[in-house]
Amino acid sequence: MRIAILAHEQFPDRAKTAVGILRYGDDDVVAVLDRDSVGTTVSDHLPDVDSDAPVVESVDDAPEFDALVVGIAPIGGGFDESWRPDVRGAIERGADVIAGLHYFLEDDEEFARLADEHGVELRDVRNPPEDLTVAEGVARDLDCEIVLTVGTDCSTGKMTTTLELVEAAREAGLDAGFIPTGQTGIMIAGWGIPIDRTISDFTNGAVERMLVEAADEYDYLFVEGQGSIIHPAYSAVTCGILHGAMPDHLVLCHVAGREAIHGYESFPIPDPGEVATLYEDLAEGVAPTELLGGALNTYGMSPDEAEAAIEAYEDSIGVPAADPVRDDAAKIIDQL
Repeated sequence: MRIAILAHEQFPDRAKTAVGILRYGDDDVVAVLDRDSVGTTVSDHLPDVDSDAPVVESVDDAPEFDALVVGIAPIGGGFDESWRPDVRGAIERGADVIAGLHYFLEDDEEFARLADEHGVELRDVRNPPEDLTVAEGVARDLDCEIVLTVGTDCSTGKMTTTLELVEAAREAGLDAGFIPTGQTGIMIAGWGIPIDRTISDFTNGAVERMLVEAADEYDYLFVEGQGSIIHPAYSAVTCGILHGAMPDHLVLCHVAGREAIHGYESFPIPDPGEVATLYEDLAEGVAPTELLGGALNTYGMSPDEAEAAIEAYEDSIGVPAADPVRDDAAKIIDQL
């Protein structure tokens, strides 16, 4: 499928959905919409992505595409009205629109009317199944090993790390599968349940359901984590995934140099080793787990700075660590 990605004024640093799709998705990205970077290409911003797709000002400037993807995941998942002309234009061009917002496009009167007139689909991937139930507490009984990525904060690279772990596991000959729990992972994988949109009582059960469905196919399941157990806004979904997945192993994700919760700077991040212990202690009463490794985001650092940061991170958490984008995740997979 040919897609255009909307990432106005956020690409690439604050457009993690866009970056995730560009790095790991199978669709053909023909353009990125970003008013601030018109005239550049994707590879100008993401050298590790082999793409000469142009960055354009609006859908009117994009080549033909089958779907417009909203590639931004703002705090709170709201819809920015400055995006409306592009969404409207995409629909009028006969393209589907895919979004992972808490604001559902299908509930927008204008978009719903236009989609009906032009025969296109509005896909809100953050809309969970209606038949979710509470967990039965069976994940640890499944015939597979479960690895969960957790974080010292939100936006620490949990989805990226999970996908890199899956790739490294497969390269090592392990039969590995990916369990997507957020909108970007769902867009990349083509399936999944948006855990941060589920009813609280059903959060654990939603994670468990996905694991049960995938356990017969894989020996190792890598679960995409969300939020952080010390996050003042997102800790509930983090705890639900931890207890629903009952993981055998954890991989702790952290951003080098980040000392406070993003967007909540009055809340400091403790030493990562302390955070790792919090996760292990919280899991203990439901299903004991252990820290397998650490993933450190060293974006913007020189190679020497990154190496030193990774060594310091390993000292803090007491297990091997790597930057899975700068290097790969093989060092962590070796622990399995």
